[in-house]
Amino acid sequence: MALFGVDDTVLAVLAPFAAALFAPSAVRAFKHNAAWLLAIVPALVFLHFFRYVGAVSQGETFVEGFAWVPAYGVNFTFYLDGLAVLFALIISGIGTLIILYAGGYMKGHPQQGRFLSFLFLFMGSMLGVVTGSNLITMFIFWELTSITSFLLIGFDHLRAASRRAAMQALVVTGGGGLALLAGFLMIIHATGVNEMGDVIASGDTLRESALYLPILIMVLLGAFTKSAQFPFHFWLPNAMEAPTPVSAYLHSATMVKAGVYLLMRLNPVLGDTAWWMTLLPLFGGVTLLVGTLLAVRQTDLKLMLAYTTVASLGLLVMLTGAGSEVAIEGAVLYLFAHALFKGALFMVAGLVDHETGTRDLMRLGGLRKAMPITFLCAVLAALSMGGLPPFIGFIAKEVLYEGTWTLAARPQLLTAVAVIGNALMLAAAFAVAFKPFLGQPTKTPKHAHEGPVLMWLGPLVLALCGLGAAIGIGWSGPALLGPMAGAVAGAPVAGDYHLVPAHIGAPFYLSLATVGTGLVIFWQLDAVRRLIASVLKAIGWGPDRGFDQFISLIVRFAGAFTAIVQPGKMQIYMNTVFVVVAAALLVPMFAFDEAPSMPAMPDFRFYEWLVLALVVIGIIAVLAARTRLIAIVSLGIQGFAVAVIYMLFGAPDLSFTQFMVETLSVVILALVMTRLNLTAKDSRPFRETISHMIIAIAGGIGFGALLLAVTEVPFDSRLSDFFTANSRVVAHGRNIVNVIIVDFRGLDTLGEISVVMVTGLAILALIRIRARGSKAPEDPPRGGSLKPVSEPHPEVAS
Repeated sequence: MALFGVDDTVLAVLAPFAAALFAPSAVRAFKHNAAWLLAIVPALVFLHFFRYVGAVSQGETFVEGFAWVPAYGVNFTFYLDGLAVLFALIISGIGTLIILYAGGYMKGHPQQGRFLSFLFLFMGSMLGVVTGSNLITMFIFWELTSITSFLLIGFDHLRAASRRAAMQALVVTGGGGLALLAGFLMIIHATGVNEMGDVIASGDTLRESALYLPILIMVLLGAFTKSAQFPFHFWLPNAMEAPTPVSAYLHSATMVKAGVYLLMRLNPVLGDTAWWMTLLPLFGGVTLLVGTLLAVRQTDLKLMLAYTTVASLGLLVMLTGAGSEVAIEGAVLYLFAHALFKGALFMVAGLVDHETGTRDLMRLGGLRKAMPITFLCAVLAALSMGGLPPFIGFIAKEVLYEGTWTLAARPQLLTAVAVIGNALMLAAAFAVAFKPFLGQPTKTPKHAHEGPVLMWLGPLVLALCGLGAAIGIGWSGPALLGPMAGAVAGAPVAGDYHLVPAHIGAPFYLSLATVGTGLVIFWQLDAVRRLIASVLKAIGWGPDRGFDQFISLIVRFAGAFTAIVQPGKMQIYMNTVFVVVAAALLVPMFAFDEAPSMPAMPDFRFYEWLVLALVVIGIIAVLAARTRLIAIVSLGIQGFAVAVIYMLFGAPDLSFTQFMVETLSVVILALVMTRLNLTAKDSRPFRETISHMIIAIAGGIGFGALLLAVTEVPFDSRLSDFFTANSRVVAHGRNIVNVIIVDFRGLDTLGEISVVMVTGLAILALIRIRARGSKAPEDPPRGGSLKPVSEPHPEVAS
């Protein structure tokens, strides 16, 4: 279907960008209630993609869009299959609830309109990533997610911690994005196609390519940095400096899952190799364990959830690379379940913080009566995260255990990692859901009460969806999850998911072990926390500190390198420029045996000999000049000789222009020389003079050889014929040279004028410096300094 000649999917992807333009105006008009109006946009996007559920469940795929830059094969196209549609539904569905939640959470904030605008930009960028068909277009959206997350994480830009977290996220994910671009370009080179559907249809082309390993490394760098895999995991918990709506959206539906999406998308063409099935389970398993251990160590609700997100992403990467169809089904189920329970729990954490003034578990307790709806949402989401029935998290855990237990290689190892990780995540989930609400009420910075409907509606809907998806697995399995698993596996899968296990086997007993271990850890959470803290203290160094050291090293290196290549001496700059120019001219000619042959002496007429003699005399005059001023005037002889040549060959207008330019150049240079504090003579030492002479001779030979090489090539008159034929007809001018300068090459002329203007400004600056003499400035530095913030800046104005 199309609207106004544009495919509906294109409009659906671009709709959040349009909403971003109107969000500030809507907030000015309707205050925080604008969220109800703005949420209509992602809701309509959700309905659009929901229309494809029936078709993609039957194995159909769709490509919609248009040619964008056809000369380079860049199309604004979108590829829809089971994987893309489910991701789009998660992004737009949770995005609708996040917009509503942000309306209540940011109520009264002076920059609420700007915040909602950034959220919509983030939403549109992520939709472009998961539905993008053209690799270049997909990469553009990929980088947009990094830029928009930078804006959201650093939203509270007055706080140093927010600025650092935003910059850290941008550096890590942006660096990975550059690696991904290299991987995409190599994929295009290896397959000869740049549309995702064609790449997937290429079969074993990439696996059999000599570029497979470089492509895999570049893709993994892009995916691991975006999805916070060890050792790049540190940026994601630091991103908790963002307001809670950002955290909830970032962790449940958007950017951090982009890397997992990429690995799932490319699994049919890059997977099923020894490298794939080694690197992904290795890094994914380590990330799962590191994330869960760091999670149970925290006492901040958001940080606990952030580290469990790191762990969940590791679990998804491990399952994607396990090399089993059942493991892939488990990954798809867990991804869907994670989006629901993690979005709900983050919104619960934000509700608690918003209504009590703290997120510290040590300062919370007994909130179940003051915040009953929030407590209900927390319990439902935590039960799903803990993998307990009757929630979608339970089904996901059962399937993923079956996938790891039945692997052909390393089943016990991967299963043990999964069990330990899930047990620690259950403990973390129960800590978030029960500790703030049970026990005796504690005194909090703000009087605790239930939040507004805008804030508890989102977590309640997501928590109930986790319950409904499990109860209705007979529909959600084949309609949503099965097509996604088939897209990841590269072939249809016979997924048969049940809320009640069909038989009591290894997965069921592994689930019992997980729940039991998790409850023990939850019971002894304080002791476990102290143990992990002591181990980390003994280790000392970590990747987060390593990032600061890395940035400091880059800054110091940049300073040292700049001091070498830009020492502030014009003479060094000029030498470098001319050496590089001479090398660029001469080295390729001799390296590739393209040096021109010496031409025969032309049969000059007597007046042409006179011009040549004038050139030689000018050169001798420059070299023999006793002062700089005489050298400058003598240098003008060369330009006058060129003007005479133009006149002899029937170009009086060019000759006149050359005479004027050369005269003005000499006059201006002479005037400037008289105003600068320079010695009258060239006082270079003999050794320096010899080196400069060698550079000058090399440059002259290089340009001469280039001109000789050009003259050896047969003259191509097509451009001359074009100007001759069109100067009068198109530009209405008889003087072809003038027409070329002011019409056909008008922008070139504008550029030349700009260069002259900039040169004039530089000369003026030099003269003003000379006029001020040696006066030392005593004024204080301009601009103020930011005072350190003595108290943490609140995320919102209550």
